[in-house]
Amino acid sequence: MDDYALISSITKLKSQKNALILAHNYQLPEVQEIADYVGDSLSLCKLAINSKEDIIVFCGVRFMAETAKLLNPQKTVLLPNLSANCPMAGMVDRNDLRKLKRRYSDAKVVCYVNSNVEVKAESHICCTSSNAIDIVHSQSSDRIIFVPDRNLGSYVEKYISTKEIIKMEGYCPVHASVTLEDVYREKKERPNAKVLVHPECTSDVREAADFIGGTESIIQYAIASDDREFLIGTELGVLHRLRNSCPDKEFFMLSDELVCPDMKKISLKSIYNALLWEEDPIKIDEDIYEQAADSLHKMLSITS
Repeated sequence: MDDYALISSITKLKSQKNALILAHNYQLPEVQEIADYVGDSLSLCKLAINSKEDIIVFCGVRFMAETAKLLNPQKTVLLPNLSANCPMAGMVDRNDLRKLKRRYSDAKVVCYVNSNVEVKAESHICCTSSNAIDIVHSQSSDRIIFVPDRNLGSYVEKYISTKEIIKMEGYCPVHASVTLEDVYREKKERPNAKVLVHPECTSDVREAADFIGGTESIIQYAIASDDREFLIGTELGVLHRLRNSCPDKEFFMLSDELVCPDMKKISLKSIYNALLWEEDPIKIDEDIYEQAADSLHKMLSITS
């Protein structure tokens, strides 16, 4: 089946089964085009909780589909490729976090949404890259255990000096691959370009940037800016929306390494198969569902 036939079949199945297709900004262009909504973690979280459809097809990685299931326990949530995982989420497990909680018993645990469901269940509240500063600031404790991304934790730490941020050693292999040398090299080639990077990048890269923000913030910054050239320090997939939103502007990647293999595992064919067969829907163990869902709802009550 060619792409045209797949798109037609997906559209029919979506209507027949009352399904909603959500796609993260890092997905392949053709996946973004077939989706009902494209966005970052926070916007898709909100769309999932307000959705009326019976089936949610989440085009992203596993923790995103788990998040949709936590917010919509009565709905069927499908991840078109079950091997699509977030490497950073796999760097911290529940036992690691429990050890830190015993050591710092007075601390509140703020959990980046890029984490597995067991870690969410051990946390007090979740956050995304776009609301991490507000979420940490909202916590009553002067000591915060921040999991799992050390780089996002250090970004938050810079803006909140009144709290001790205890960071775990997780990181995004894609964002952490960008170096200061990459920034200098590309700026030399395009001296007028603005450097836009994700807070998951290392601190030296962030210091050299003109703007730091999550994918949605980067897109909105580029739309509003009077500048015409931009160097992008986040995953390659964001170029699709940037170029569609700003056809009169030019966008270049800071590095060829800014590609997440797991985000590229979902294809039109896998979306079609997921809708057709509805196999292996996301399931959350009952013993951790309530706690994990609570950490998400607390976040949404602050940022909605």
